[in-house]
Amino acid sequence: MGLHLSQIAEADELLTNDPLALLIGMVLDQQIPLERAFAAPYELTQRLGRPLDVVEFADFDPDELGAVFAKQPALHRFPGSMAKRVQALCRLVVDSYDGDAARVWSTAADGRELLERISALPGFGPQKAKIFVALLGKQFGVTPPGWREACAPFGEEGAFRSVADIVSPESRIQVRDFKKQMKAAAKATTP
Repeated sequence: MGLHLSQIAEADELLTNDPLALLIGMVLDQQIPLERAFAAPYELTQRLGRPLDVVEFADFDPDELGAVFAKQPALHRFPGSMAKRVQALCRLVVDSYDGDAARVWSTAADGRELLERISALPGFGPQKAKIFVALLGKQFGVTPPGWREACAPFGEEGAFRSVADIVSPESRIQVRDFKKQMKAAAKATTP
C-alpha cells in the first residue's frame, strides 16, 4: 500500500509512512493543485535537511517558519498563513496527542469521535474532515465502527469524489473529472 497523491515517489512514500506529513499535506490541500499540496511535506524535509518533527514545528519561530514556506518556489500560494496553520496543527498534536500525529486517529473509539477529532484540527473544515476520515479508512485501514457514516458521502465504495479515492494516476484523473462535473453543476444552478 502506498499513496499516490503528489505523483513524486519520495513525497508519496513520506505521506504513506509519516502521519505528520499526511496531516500537513491535507492542511495545505486548498487553493493549489493537490499534487503540490501533498509534495510540500517532502519539500519541507529537503529545505530543513531533516525529517519532520512535530515539536520543532510547534516551537519554531513563526517568522522563520513563514520564511521556509515562502522560499521560492513557495510551498503554497499563501505561505505565511499556511505556515501559521501548520504550526497551530503541530501545537495541537503536541498538546493533545503527546506529539504523536497518528494518535489523532489510532485511539478514536468510533467514526463519530474520529470525525470530531479531525474536525478540531486547524485547517480542517467539515468537508475536509470527512474527506480525511475517508482517506484514513480507504487507504490506511482506519475503520472504527461507523466511519463510513461519519464521512458520508466520501466513504462510499467505488466512488471517485476526493483524494481519498486516488490510488493511481488514472483514479486521480477520475477524481478531477468528478470535481469538474460538480463545479459545472453548481455553476449551472447558481443564478
